[in-house]
Amino acid sequence: MANYPMSAVDAAWYHIDGPANLAIVTGIALTQQPLDFGKASRIFESRLLEFDRFRQRVVEHGLAIPTLEWQDMPDFEIGPHLRHVALPAPRSEKALMALVNDLASLPLDRSRPLWQIHIVDGVMGGSAMIFRYHHCIGDGTAMKAVTARLFDIKGAKTRPPVRSVKQPVAMEQTAAPGLLEQAGLVVKGAGALLLELVKWPDPPSPFKGDFSPGKTVAWTQAVSLDQVKAIGAPTGAKVNDVLVAVATGALRSYLMQRGINVNQSTLRAMVPVDLRAPKNQGDLGNDFGLVILDLPVEVASATKRLALTKKRMDALKRSPEAIAMQFLFDLFGRGPKLLEDLANQVFGSKASIVLTNVVGPDHPVLLAGVPIDRLMFCVPYPGDQLGLGLSILSYQGMVTLTVFADARLVPDPEKITRLFNRQFAAMSKSQSAGQADRH
Repeated sequence: MANYPMSAVDAAWYHIDGPANLAIVTGIALTQQPLDFGKASRIFESRLLEFDRFRQRVVEHGLAIPTLEWQDMPDFEIGPHLRHVALPAPRSEKALMALVNDLASLPLDRSRPLWQIHIVDGVMGGSAMIFRYHHCIGDGTAMKAVTARLFDIKGAKTRPPVRSVKQPVAMEQTAAPGLLEQAGLVVKGAGALLLELVKWPDPPSPFKGDFSPGKTVAWTQAVSLDQVKAIGAPTGAKVNDVLVAVATGALRSYLMQRGINVNQSTLRAMVPVDLRAPKNQGDLGNDFGLVILDLPVEVASATKRLALTKKRMDALKRSPEAIAMQFLFDLFGRGPKLLEDLANQVFGSKASIVLTNVVGPDHPVLLAGVPIDRLMFCVPYPGDQLGLGLSILSYQGMVTLTVFADARLVPDPEKITRLFNRQFAAMSKSQSAGQADRH
């Protein structure tokens, strides 16, 4: 059996699991036509296993300061990683959400490669693919390379090549000015992180408290990406600005319904920032930092909330905080898990949720010859401080927000998704009315 070094950042993500909150990403693909399990299984075997990580398990050596490695799984068989199930009656979208809830509470078998796929029959007349994998395999950008291999583009005759990560990649020599620049960014980012640390922790709320093993999930009705752009156009707000502002409005309303005084509270989100160099776009692994975003839940006006969201998002884009946070993950991954757990408690206390946005394919894709109708995913909120994950994914010009939460704290995630769609409709109507007035 061959072993290969695990990067320190990936090791940090491997160790970040909390007692109830696991670092497992759940992707969901819906089809209007039934999927053939046999054909889909052959696709997974021929394409997914091209990536070494899906044939390798994680092994750990040492106690005080553990060393983690990827190990080729002896006599690997794909069968244990694939499940074929039928959705119970009434075979509705709500029934599928309940199934995802059940799966999301289960850990993956650490004696095997850390992934699993369920093909679900009878989902509103079609099928669903539920793809679960541990975050140590890769971040959202890395997994885009995986889905590009799994899915076909209608009419395309070729698929993108796989970049092997089996052998350790030799570190390139970096010029001294580049090292100094990187060090300077880390120092500046450390200053930004220190400013975050002196803030009071986010207060207890429906998104922060005593966690349970159970999870809840719900997703919105898909909204038009063109309409998202139209809402932001008058003020120069980007797609991400608009979607975060809409999500903030939904969270504001939800908190008020739960009896929280939003005018005397804070709600902060951990937001991933992609740091992957263009030459590494096809690699697996984790190459991103985190920044802390203050969500303006205290602002009642949707227009003002969008303006403040844009201002804060613009400031974070210029901040080196993400680079410093990535440096800390690299540091934690080289030390004992106890040190990482302590750091997660300190940093995690400053926020309540994880909020991420991933750009999916802008064209229709197929799995085993069947068109994919919708794509969603559940972002994890590992550790023991955060209780809610919000993930935004665009596909074919449509955008879906998925809410993934602790079942004890948020037993009704569908209320948040309904509030998101209601908030979006109101902002869209206001934008259309404003455009009519200008003409």
